[in-house]
This record gives sequence, C-alpha cells and structure tokens, in this order.
Amino acid sequence: MRIGTAENLRRDLTILLCLVVIYLGFAWLVPNSYFQLILTLVPIWAAFGVSWNILSGYGGQLSFGHASFFGIGGYSMTLALVYWNLTPWLGIPLGVIMGAVAAVIIGTPTFRLRGHYFALSMLAYPLAILYFMQYFGFQEVSLPMHREAPAAYLEFSDPRYYTLVAVGLLAVSVIVCILVENSRFGLALLALRQNELAAEAAGIDTKAWKMRALIVSGMIAAGAGGLYACVQLVVTPDSVFGLLVSAQPVVMTLFGGVASLWGPLIGAAFLIPLSKLLDAYAGDYLRGIQGVVYGAAVIAIILAAPDGLFWTFRDRFFKPKASAPLPAPEPIAKGAIAPAASGVPLMNVEKLSKSFGGLRAVSDVSFSIAEGEILGIIGPNGAGKTTLFNVLNGVLAADAGSATLGGATMLGKKVHQVCHMGVGRTFQVVRSFPRLPLIDNVIIGAYGAGLSDHDAAAEAIRALHRTGLADQAGVPAGQLTNKQLRLMELARALAGRPRLLLLDETLAGLGREECDDVLNVLDRLRQEGMTIGIIEHTMHAMMRIADRFVVLDHGAVLATGRPRDVVEDRSVIEAYLGKKWLAKQDA
Repeated sequence: MRIGTAENLRRDLTILLCLVVIYLGFAWLVPNSYFQLILTLVPIWAAFGVSWNILSGYGGQLSFGHASFFGIGGYSMTLALVYWNLTPWLGIPLGVIMGAVAAVIIGTPTFRLRGHYFALSMLAYPLAILYFMQYFGFQEVSLPMHREAPAAYLEFSDPRYYTLVAVGLLAVSVIVCILVENSRFGLALLALRQNELAAEAAGIDTKAWKMRALIVSGMIAAGAGGLYACVQLVVTPDSVFGLLVSAQPVVMTLFGGVASLWGPLIGAAFLIPLSKLLDAYAGDYLRGIQGVVYGAAVIAIILAAPDGLFWTFRDRFFKPKASAPLPAPEPIAKGAIAPAASGVPLMNVEKLSKSFGGLRAVSDVSFSIAEGEILGIIGPNGAGKTTLFNVLNGVLAADAGSATLGGATMLGKKVHQVCHMGVGRTFQVVRSFPRLPLIDNVIIGAYGAGLSDHDAAAEAIRALHRTGLADQAGVPAGQLTNKQLRLMELARALAGRPRLLLLDETLAGLGREECDDVLNVLDRLRQEGMTIGIIEHTMHAMMRIADRFVVLDHGAVLATGRPRDVVEDRSVIEAYLGKKWLAKQDA
C-alpha cells in the first residue's frame, strides 16, 4: 500500500459517509415529486461521471462515447425484465456484466489508437448501437408494471426510495474509485495519463492497465444506466445512447475537476438541477436548453477554473500539508541491488541496425557491457546514440542484429517487458509525472518491477536515500529543479532493482557543481557493483566515471577502448572537431 494510503482511505470514506447522510436527510424532507426526481438523477449521473473519470480522468484516455456502456446497462436490465421477468435487482447486475463484456470488445481494437483518434473512435460505438437498436425495433421499450410486488421490481410509490437506491449506487461507485485512487491501479493510471512512455519504461504494461480501467469504468456506467431506466420507466435509443448522454459525464467531470474523487459529484450537484429546472420552466420556449447549459458550463469552467472547481478551490484555499520525513531505509534484501562486479559480459549487442527511410541511424553496431562496468557511449550530435538506446529498450524495433541481457534476447519485446528483464532507463529529456509527489514518481518504478506494496514502498525509500532525495519525497515532481529531476529519474530506475542502467545524458543542463553531485551518486552505484551504459557529452565527467568508451559516428562504431586512448584517437578528434581543426593542429 502506498505511503499515506491508510490515512487517505479513512479521510475519503468519512467524507463520503457524511455526504450520504446529509444528502439523504435533505432528500427525505423534499415533498415535491419532480424535485425528488431531480434528487434521484443527481447521484445516477454522478455515478456515470465517476465511471468516465476512472478511464478519462485518472487514465487520460479521453472517451466521447461512454454512452455505449450506459445504454447497454439500461437496455440489458429493461429487456431482461420484459422478456424474462427478471427483477431489476438482478437485471442491473446483469447489465454490469454486459458492460464489462462490452468494454473488452470495444477496448481490444480501440486501444490500438491514441489521443484524439481514440476519442473520436469511441464516439462511433454509441452511435452504431443507437442505429442498431432502432433497426431491430427497440425505439421505445416501456417497463411493465408489477403492482403485486413493487419493491421486488424497483417500482416504488414513494419516490424517495428511488433516491435511496441511487445514493447507494453512487456510494458503491465512489468506494470503487477510492480503492482505485489509493492503490497501484490508480498510480499506474495517473502515470500513463501524465507520461505514457515513462510509465512503460518503468515497467507498467500500459495497455493492460487501460483495459482494466475501461472494464471498471464500463461496469459502473452500465449500473448507472440500468438504474436510470428503472427511474424513467422507459428507454429509447436517444435517451441512453445519444450524443448528449455521452457529453454529460465529460462536462460534469470537467466542471467539477478531472482526476479528482469528488469532481463528478460536484459537477452533477451543480449542473443536473440547473439543467432540469431550466428545462422544466423554460423548455417550452427555449428548446434544447439542457445542451445550452452544458455548453455554457464548459466555456465558463475553461475561462474561470480550467482545472475544475475542486482543484481550483483546493489550490486556493487548502495548502497541502508538509509531508513527514521518510523513514530510514530497511535492510537491503537479497537481490535488491546489483551484484558485485564480476567482469562477465552482461549485455551483448551484435550488428544492430535501425533505419528511418534512407537514413541509417544505427549501422551494424556491436559492443558488450560487463557486469559492474560503466560504459560511456559518446559521439557527436546525430551519431545515433539515443536511437541505439531506444532500440535496446523496445521503444523502436530493430531492422537487424541482436541484443541479449544475461543470455536472454532483448529485441522484439515491448518497453515494459525489457524493463522486467532488469533494464532501467532514463531519458534525454526528463520524463516525470509532474503532478505526483516525488515518492510516487519513484514508487511507480518499484510497482513496474512487480514488487509487493510493502517491498515497493521500501525500495522507493531506499532509492531516494541512495540518490540524496529523501528530503524532497513529498514535493510534486513539477516543482523540482533540473538536477533533482535527473536524480528522480535515476531513483525511479533504481527502484525497479535493475541489472543494467541505460542513462541518456543524465548530466544535460547541469552546472559543474550539480554534475559533481550526480557523479558522486554514480560513483556510489559503481561501488555497489551496478552495471551502467551512459550517453553523455560532458567529456570531463565521462573521463571520470567511465571504465570504457564506445564512440558512435553516423550510426556506426568509430572506436572503442579505454577513455584516455579513445580521446587521443585521431578519427575520434576528427569526428568531434572536424578535418579543418585537425589540419590546423597538424600545421
């Protein structure tokens, strides 16, 4: 369990309990049946917003077609009642199951797409299902009345009982969201939302976590759709699959606060009563006022509070508490750090090549890294150094050649699979999760390695102590200095207990004193026996830290050997400084 999770769980569950008691107490005092209907619809739409928030808020996978699951839940419950006389108490769970099945069917092809392509493709599903339902004659399906057993069929004469059931559905949805938010599930979703490549390089199987998020999201949305049909007593394709239905959870969550537990509830509490009351009292002469309300809400929130009401008020009025100091690291478990240097080759690369059209970025590159060795990979800009790392850790596919780690092939694997082999990676441009605290940025690396909650937290604490960042554990990554961000990436890689570190320009943008601080960390890792391949342009630093150099030029190996021998090699000097400079020196 993540650090501080137990406290967060108690806090959120207490707030939820208080909100449930207050809302039900207020609802029980409202005699007007139309107002009571509004009070029932608020938690239903809020639950729908919670479902959208899990996938699109926490996971960052923008969906414009969540009405697919809402409508599937509504029609599953309704048709089971009409044709099988199945009570909604069982029909709604049946719809939830159908929502999970639909999530797998929809997600399998659609997660091949990213960004706006994913968002637009999701929009196609509810429209397709809408026309399908119309074609097969389900334009309007009414729920049969059961006067003999109204409670068994969710047909209450007192509308307050509908509100009670709706609040119960919302409470279950929020509890699921609380559990997601305070687990590795939620941390994985937040990580891939903020930087998908960094999450993958930390060992997170992003496609699998996206699918899990879509399944949970689809199940909650289907449950909300099933209860909505019970309350309305009739379902039509437009009422559960229409464009406005898909827009509602998006607008509510944007209004209340994306990727926050309470955002969908805040949005539903404001927008549902407003739209329903305007529709009731002004709908005769202002047709489509509900859509106007949602459009105006989007414009207003973008102008006044781009992050949503929750985040705006929290950041303005509630400053986060200073985090408690990290405990001392636990004793190092077996396998928690690299073995002592043995000189035995750990990684072997043979004739590796990668081309982009007519440009050969990596050309027949061969080298090896021994256990406990620090290999410096140098060369002029455009020599193919970062492309080489991207091929080795699965970001790019190789055109030819081989690469093995401890005898196991590295090529042809996905990024997270290479990480699981024991390869930690940092990037030329720092890839952080800026809204997450430093400790969570690092613990993601431990989760990606498959460690248990206890071991992951212990490994993250140890990595922060090893890199000198323990005092910054509670600071959001977006507030760290460049040096701290570089060390944070290193700590995240170390938290996964790697056998090999691939460091891409770890010293880039640092001053001399900052470089010395990072080099001191690398010196300590050398003493522990860590194996490192490092790309760097700062030559004095490379001379200090590297045991051996591999020089790349135009994608090919130009020279290899001890640092002193390599820097005095005439071909290396020519590659860095040019033939004219070398001719002047000879003259």
